[in-house]
Amino acid sequence: MSVHSLPSVLPARSIHFAEVLMARESVTPIDAGCQSYLMYKLEKLGFVCEKHKVNGVKNLIAKWGHGPLHFAFSGHTDVVPPGPLDKWKSNPFCPVISQNKLYGRGAADMKTGIAAMLAATERTIASMDENKVSYWWLITSDEEGEAEWGSRWIAEYLSSQNVHLDMCLVGEPSASSHTGDTIKIGRRGSLSGTIHVTGKQGHVAYPKTAINAIHKATKVVTALTQYPFDTGSDDFPGTTLQITHMDTGSFTDNIVPSAVRIEFNVRYSWHYNQESLSTLLREVINSVDTQATVSFSRPCEAYLSKPNNNAEVCLITCIEKAIKSATGRYPVVSTSGGTSDGRFFASESTQVVEVGVPNTTIHQVNEHIHLSDLLTLEDIYADVLLNVGGR
Repeated sequence: MSVHSLPSVLPARSIHFAEVLMARESVTPIDAGCQSYLMYKLEKLGFVCEKHKVNGVKNLIAKWGHGPLHFAFSGHTDVVPPGPLDKWKSNPFCPVISQNKLYGRGAADMKTGIAAMLAATERTIASMDENKVSYWWLITSDEEGEAEWGSRWIAEYLSSQNVHLDMCLVGEPSASSHTGDTIKIGRRGSLSGTIHVTGKQGHVAYPKTAINAIHKATKVVTALTQYPFDTGSDDFPGTTLQITHMDTGSFTDNIVPSAVRIEFNVRYSWHYNQESLSTLLREVINSVDTQATVSFSRPCEAYLSKPNNNAEVCLITCIEKAIKSATGRYPVVSTSGGTSDGRFFASESTQVVEVGVPNTTIHQVNEHIHLSDLLTLEDIYADVLLNVGGR
């Protein structure tokens, strides 16, 4: 890869911060010093910082100000593994700028989001009112992994300290083509399940003496995949179920199988929660096979933040105005995609919005973004901070 230098001026602060963070090999749940660097920078700006290590996961909680309005920036320093190194044009943990694009693991997901927020904070902190806002940084090293001891733990810790967030801006890559073209105000929930269907083993030549577990399982699968879940709305995708695996154990072509394990995943809308959905799924399964058992894992609740026109400050409105100012266009409001840590902070009283760089190369070899997308994000974040907590 040929490296092209930037114009003969000092690089924007967000670009510098991104390069510093991306040079740290922080594969989940390793932090590799990212949070120590952030802590150093934030303390210089007047933040009070706490570092917590929980079951191998590092969490940084930083606070500035003591106002009644609680605004938080949420992000993660961990990244996914780089994959085959020979497929990369450069070392994934040695950030490279080529043709005005920043290459390296974390370029999109999501060290640039953290870098933009740090640069925006440096730009605006002197103009923010510490009596108006309590400004939080909530950073974890376990978003790409199991996410058990990261933002989930942070949210529980804040609750135990009687801290109730009014707004949370998540720096995940939310854009489709250019920073600001899309923001996310919610996400579908996710629930995985395992079904065990039993039959009776026998010889295939004498089917009347056996009960084929696959045949029973087929009826269960049909009932689940044909169930009329909600179809969603203009601003939220409907609920969908996918069978992800089926296993009958060791195969022999003259034996009727006695057991089948079915794995499935449901992505569900805000019409359901974990309890109501799991109850419904059990009813559907047992309506076909009363002996089948099901267990659930990896639950992620759905959430949807709505504009609050009665509030003195509305995060969604602030972000839309900031994007219009930076790009000349209003964003598309979306709830598409997988899960994010926003679900841990969302509530009836907490608006959660995701705003970040384009997500077109996340988790890919040669992950990259255009520098203009990073600079635009810095401008958007700075505008939001001033609108939320400015003097």
